Amino acid sequence: MAASGLQRRVKRGWVWNQFFVLEEYTGLEPLYIGKLHSDMDKGDGSIRYILTGEGAGTTFTIDDGTGDIHAIQRLDREFKSQYVLRAQAMNRQTDRPLEPESQFIVKIQDINDNEPRFVDGPYAAAVPEMSAIGTSVIQLTATDADDPTYGNSARVVYSILEGQPYFSVDAKTGVVRVSLADMDRETRENYTVVIQAKDMGGQLGGLAGTTTVEISLSDINDNPPMFDQRLYQMSVPESAPVGTVVGRIWARDRDTGVNAHTWYSIVDGDGRDTFDVSTDPTRAFGVITVKRPLDFESKVSFTLKVQGANAEAELASRHRGPFTDATIVHVSVEDVDEPPVFQLNSYVLELPEDAEVGTVVRSVSARDPDAANNTVRYSIDKGSDLEKFFYIELTTGALMTLRTLDREELDWHNITVLAMEMNNPSQISSVAVAVRVLDVNDNAPSLSHSLETYVCENAKAGQLVQALTALDLDEPPPGHRFHYSLSDEARNNPNFTLRDNQDNSAWILTRRGGWALRDQTTFFLPVSVQDDGEPVQSSTSTLTIRLCSCDHQGAMLSCDAEAYTLPANLSRGALIAILACIFVLLVLILLSLRTHRKKPYLCDREENVHENIVRYDDEGGGEEDTEAFDIAAMWNPREVHKLRQDMLPEIQSLSRYVPHACVAGPTSGDGSVRGYVLAKLLDADLDPCVPPYDSLQTYAYEGEGSVAESLSSLQSGASNADHEYDYLSDWGPRFKKLAEMYGVLETQSSSPVW
Repeated sequence: MAASGLQRRVKRGWVWNQFFVLEEYTGLEPLYIGKLHSDMDKGDGSIRYILTGEGAGTTFTIDDGTGDIHAIQRLDREFKSQYVLRAQAMNRQTDRPLEPESQFIVKIQDINDNEPRFVDGPYAAAVPEMSAIGTSVIQLTATDADDPTYGNSARVVYSILEGQPYFSVDAKTGVVRVSLADMDRETRENYTVVIQAKDMGGQLGGLAGTTTVEISLSDINDNPPMFDQRLYQMSVPESAPVGTVVGRIWARDRDTGVNAHTWYSIVDGDGRDTFDVSTDPTRAFGVITVKRPLDFESKVSFTLKVQGANAEAELASRHRGPFTDATIVHVSVEDVDEPPVFQLNSYVLELPEDAEVGTVVRSVSARDPDAANNTVRYSIDKGSDLEKFFYIELTTGALMTLRTLDREELDWHNITVLAMEMNNPSQISSVAVAVRVLDVNDNAPSLSHSLETYVCENAKAGQLVQALTALDLDEPPPGHRFHYSLSDEARNNPNFTLRDNQDNSAWILTRRGGWALRDQTTFFLPVSVQDDGEPVQSSTSTLTIRLCSCDHQGAMLSCDAEAYTLPANLSRGALIAILACIFVLLVLILLSLRTHRKKPYLCDREENVHENIVRYDDEGGGEEDTEAFDIAAMWNPREVHKLRQDMLPEIQSLSRYVPHACVAGPTSGDGSVRGYVLAKLLDADLDPCVPPYDSLQTYAYEGEGSVAESLSSLQSGASNADHEYDYLSDWGPRFKKLAEMYGVLETQSSSPVW
């Protein structure tokens, strides 16, 4: 097969050439590309040509009889630059191939049908202000879809359409550069530049494309900060605490960002030690603050020279400096009414506990710091001295004692002293005063253990009975030193002796042997303890020593003497009979007491008992007088002590012990009877089951100081016989009645035996 234009034969069966065709054919007829011909073709129509491959049948067609190839569609090189086709010559009759299949290429020739394009446009760029001429800003690239290897269709040339005289563009490379010196951002910041790209080397008839570049000038530090004011006037009250903001100043900088950051400092002035300046977080403002406490009375105004500065310009050759500026700040201190000021921030005082009431501890004084110097008045905060141990003089501030101090009860007193301006009570200040109570030797030592012990019946002479130690509430600086001894009346005690060990302890030792329970079971030994303080304090305690039966190891078995006087052959039945008799007697006694009681002892809160106590001192009507009065008059007519169930008794340590003399009768003295009755009344007052309105009628105590002399039936022999009362002879039944009303009579009778 060979192309129709070739005259030379080749050995191959196909004679053909590479085909070329221009793109963008716009004719009405199919575009002839070329012809295929086989040397076996005799022209008789016996050969049929077949075309296969890329675009066969759709883009390209072949005349199967002549072999002519046509393009039936518009070709675009930018879409596809060449097509690979295959040709086959077939016998039309037998449909067999006459030659092997051959391949050929159809190339599309380029024409200038595409303009240059800026794929990444439009563009944005920045360049520092004050940049030199020729400084590169950005490089632009335009692409042309035409064939760069064929003609000038794809050769692009750049030019600037807008943006002169500030910027220019390189015609070959597309680099945009600065073309004007000293461009100032503070004058103009943004520029719009239009760049054109034209193919065909820029010749006439070439295609062109354009793009836009937005160029902004970036800031450099080429402007110094400038204060808006040459003088700032500020004021602050003298009571302003440290750190208070006085005011703000601003040094304006035309630069932006970090180039406009300004740091402030005080460089001169008489207020450099009193005020401070700092830069706020935005790095724009200076903040004036109080550095030290202010005092209007000391200084009323201050002057500050404040400087604002930032970094130097980046362009050293174009340094326009200086990049600092200064201003004057005048600060006035305003007077305020201040509270009094104490001489010290706190006071620690010492005072011995034996100081007399009214002793001046110290003068806690304060003054008015204002120029008016108002008078100051003093007082003690009630909440700090609830028990009122101290008093402060109103005008002088002298702190003195109001009560007796006791270190053992409270060794530190923490009080708060208040100072107030007389002309302005709202101005109050306070100070803490700590008073330490110093110890004096005002407490006697005492034995620190139980005052009861025992000695075995089989004890020998010189045997240890009890080891003694003592306690002292005082705290002498060198430490306690105790001395032990027997009281004078027991110095010659035949049974026991005391040994002082000289180490703050002592021993009680037996002086003899041969002890017997049947002779004596209890011994009382008075022991004296003395300290070595100044003054010397001592106390005497009675040690009760019981004689007991012990085993061979010294362990106590029994201390009852009766157990050793019973017959040895007493049977168990006899013991049971004795106990039964005792039980029957107790039951009878209890029943007898119940029958003599007028009312049962029931805790009835609703019962309202109104018995009366008649004070005989007022010469009343005796038993017919029903006007009640305070029972405390029986204790002493001149002293009134209300012992009521609904009131706190003032006698807080009234003993339940009744002396033996009280049992003997009224002849023993009215003091004993009075003590016993008061003890019983106190028991009733403290008993929640006793009605709240108890009273008692008795005439055993006449009273004293009667203005009408004695008219009592107890001492007047001229009394009316119809109203003669034998109180002395009738005292026994009346005393029994009192015992029935207030409980079983408690008595105790013992005599100390050594």
